[in-house]
Amino acid sequence: MTLLALETSCDETSAAVVRDGVVLANVVASQIKLHAEYGGVVPELATREHLRNLPPVVVRALVQAGVGVAEIEAVAATRGPGLPAALMAGLKTAEGLAFALRRPFVGIHHHEAHLYSPWISGTPPTADFAAFQPNVSLIVSGGHTMLVHVAAELEHRVLGSTVDDAAGECFDKVAKLIGLPYPGGPELDRLAGGGNPRTYDFPRPMLNDETDDFSFSGLKTSVRYFLQKNPALLNDLPGLRNLCASVQAAIVEVLVGKTVRAARRLGVRCVTASGGVTCNRGLRRDLAEACRREGLVLRLASGELCTDNAAMVGILAERKLLHGVAPTSYDAEIEPGWALAG
Repeated sequence: MTLLALETSCDETSAAVVRDGVVLANVVASQIKLHAEYGGVVPELATREHLRNLPPVVVRALVQAGVGVAEIEAVAATRGPGLPAALMAGLKTAEGLAFALRRPFVGIHHHEAHLYSPWISGTPPTADFAAFQPNVSLIVSGGHTMLVHVAAELEHRVLGSTVDDAAGECFDKVAKLIGLPYPGGPELDRLAGGGNPRTYDFPRPMLNDETDDFSFSGLKTSVRYFLQKNPALLNDLPGLRNLCASVQAAIVEVLVGKTVRAARRLGVRCVTASGGVTCNRGLRRDLAEACRREGLVLRLASGELCTDNAAMVGILAERKLLHGVAPTSYDAEIEPGWALAG
């Protein structure tokens, strides 16, 4: 099967071509520079940029894959959750292509696509899917933080999610409080690399809570009050590095602790992690170390597949069609608040 996939849920315009479980091309047009002036994603600007980027991005993906339009056997796109107007740009483009080509269309849940991104490599993922199930998956990004129990391929249930700020949102908001440029999360990670994570003791929200839910708004507030009492720290580079390292350590300890605890409770032998925050070096390092201590196999999404991309959308869509999941209607509506069920 040769499938074309589109992703426009937020501020990345992406098109990918997938064939028999292998990603032939994955083109991503980022909007970071566009939104940097505003310190965050502006939905209307993001949508306009998607409309501008979609035609050349799709053409580039097809050219890189060496695939002609007539060879496309199915089309997929992110259906939700995400920014409504941004989702509309990619979804309706994909529906139109599928209708014009008389090919099946598949609307994909954004979180579910992230769920399968750690298994994408240069070979079809079928064998890995079977070998490392069931597993517990951490999906962590700017808008979402959740733990998912994957019982088998396409069979999963959400164990817990964020009750307020997601981990990535906390990273970005703390970075903004410190005065770091947008996007703040990667900048905070960079500074944290040269700091001492034990310098300041910030709260670990819900770390010892019985549920698998997450909460990071209290940590963000704690940092705000800390900076109000210690404003001079913002002009002290060594102190700033220690602050970033201490904040990162608090967030990472919660993410790693709750993930490993869920894996232990459910008796799985594999943990996966995906989403934009999985690019964070501290998280990758500490999660790897925790899984090593617990004897767990760890699968991390590669750096280019942590952030939003169409490759994961295409791989999941192909798996769904091969498993007999019915194609989505050509006139399917966007679902910006679509819940991940399973």
